[in-house]
Amino acid sequence: MASSFLVDDALRHAVGLSLPGVDRDAIGPTGLLASRFAVLELAAVAVGAVEDAADRLRVALGYEPVHAVLDLERIAAAYQSDRLLRIDGAAVDAFAPLSGFFPAAGGWVRTHANYPHHRRRLSAMLGIGDDATRAELASAIASRSAVDLESEAAGVGALVVAVRTAVAWTSTPQAIVGDGPLVGRHGGSAGSRIASALRPTRLHPLRGLRVLDLTRVIAGPVATRTLALLGAEVLRIDPPQVPEIPWQHADTGQGKRTATLDASTASGLATLQSLADEAHVLVTGYRPHAIERLGLVPQAGLVTGSVDAWGTTGPWGDRRGFDSLVQAATGIALIEGADGAPGALPAQALDHTSGYLLAASLIDEVAGGVEGRTAGDVHVSLARVGAALRGLPRATHDAAVAIPGERCLADHGAVQTARPALSGFDDYPFPARGLGSAEPRWRTRR
Repeated sequence: MASSFLVDDALRHAVGLSLPGVDRDAIGPTGLLASRFAVLELAAVAVGAVEDAADRLRVALGYEPVHAVLDLERIAAAYQSDRLLRIDGAAVDAFAPLSGFFPAAGGWVRTHANYPHHRRRLSAMLGIGDDATRAELASAIASRSAVDLESEAAGVGALVVAVRTAVAWTSTPQAIVGDGPLVGRHGGSAGSRIASALRPTRLHPLRGLRVLDLTRVIAGPVATRTLALLGAEVLRIDPPQVPEIPWQHADTGQGKRTATLDASTASGLATLQSLADEAHVLVTGYRPHAIERLGLVPQAGLVTGSVDAWGTTGPWGDRRGFDSLVQAATGIALIEGADGAPGALPAQALDHTSGYLLAASLIDEVAGGVEGRTAGDVHVSLARVGAALRGLPRATHDAAVAIPGERCLADHGAVQTARPALSGFDDYPFPARGLGSAEPRWRTRR
């Protein structure tokens, strides 16, 4: 059996997306991204937004639009890419032992300790060794208040949130993020610099565009990977002090070059500033205002895109966060759970959706530059996307859960990854290359 629905303006409006697009058929097997929430519909809207934006850019450049049908199986595979990833034939564990749900006094907490520096902060906060086991962490948490742990963690840079109901989340001051636009936009600068940089083709309308990528984990890398798929030159920069987790880059680093640069030094910051000065788009995934604190000054004419966990204002506006934590704090985890225990969505859906929405918005800013309009700065927040998901009618699905098939996978030597969510592309321009394998400079000079 196949599921089929239409991604039209009614569904876009239900999600909270204001820009119109063409009606697109979404077709695939039943049971994909099975959830108590309308995850598949949200995913189709987000990927459809990229298709719409790319077609708007094509029209602005004088090409015919593509009008691609949405392949739900390919979209589901892209959203569940971490579960489908194989390195030397082996699956990866998306979460470290100290990441997950733990009972606390009066409720539950969710921790995130995938990165070594986050694990060290969590262990130090709880007075357990850096090599503590999951059982030792659970024991240290069990007698503590979930909300107190959340507050203490925020103060020391660790990652712990109290698992809340949706009602409890809406009573917090930070829930105001759910009332804002799905994609925020502000500012605006002359777009002629972008228009003159493009060397487009119909399939690759972003060819000639330089994208400086200061993101990691999922949402930001998905956005920049999508821009690379459409022809942009993407250069990702990572700090040597906090290396990326290699499998995560293998999962989302396709089509990009990657370099290491220590921007905490004068020479490193100068190099980063030079790269930004020569870029057309800057995409950041660090906490709000981190770029300003670093000392990087975006120049006029540079389009910027950013993604954050909790929004840019409010008491949580400067907190660290990940998709799993946003699900836990905003009520999604308890609805998705069973027998009073929290659960999780079938994918890091807030991350992936944010990434595609950010990519779509940046493509529209490029189209604005081509048409002589001002090109502004755009941002998305995982918590706002979570509010969009909670606002959709609850999903109904068959008991059988569909797993994306072999047609959705690409093999590159020792690595097997999901193919692009955009159905018009068989694969990305090239597989993820080794972290730090490129020099911190643009491939072509102008």
